[in-house]
Amino acid sequence: MNTDHAQPAELAALRAAFESGDPLGWDRVRAFEAEHGIVLPEPYRTFVAEISDGSYAGPPDYGLVPLAEMPDDGREAEDGQCLAEPFPLTEAWLWEDDDRPEEELEPLLDQVFGHGSIVLGTDGCGMDWHLVVTGPHRGHIWHITGEGALPFGAEFGFTTGEPGFAGWVAHWAANKPWFDAPEDESGAA
Repeated sequence: MNTDHAQPAELAALRAAFESGDPLGWDRVRAFEAEHGIVLPEPYRTFVAEISDGSYAGPPDYGLVPLAEMPDDGREAEDGQCLAEPFPLTEAWLWEDDDRPEEELEPLLDQVFGHGSIVLGTDGCGMDWHLVVTGPHRGHIWHITGEGALPFGAEFGFTTGEPGFAGWVAHWAANKPWFDAPEDESGAA
């Protein structure tokens, strides 16, 4: 996964997956990046600048939202969104099963929802897909819900899809379920 340079094959696949949309243009992408102190990971960066800034067709179930737009049912961090702060997770976390007290969990959850990621869209009921824009998982897609957060990509064990924006879109375009990794004998993915 190359987050610094858009690969021609990935861009061709993204163009094929979406009808011509209304791209944001490079000036507006650069202005967004300057405002937030980040550089969007490729190929998402080129996608919103040249192909489409959002899409009703998906992914996910309710479509791809325009750059930096929150779905109506998304949770926002108490301190607001800070894209330049690194996204805090590098492995799945089910906070619903975390025994720590709420006053200890809330600051951590604010970071998950407010640091280093943009919402790409929702499957409804607070099940949002995020693109990490800063931190060790830059370029990865995460499924963040009210119960926990899971990274997308075969290397994490929940899906057979390739990591990153292009892999996430390709998985959707192939009509595959998001979580299609075979379960092992213990019943875990």
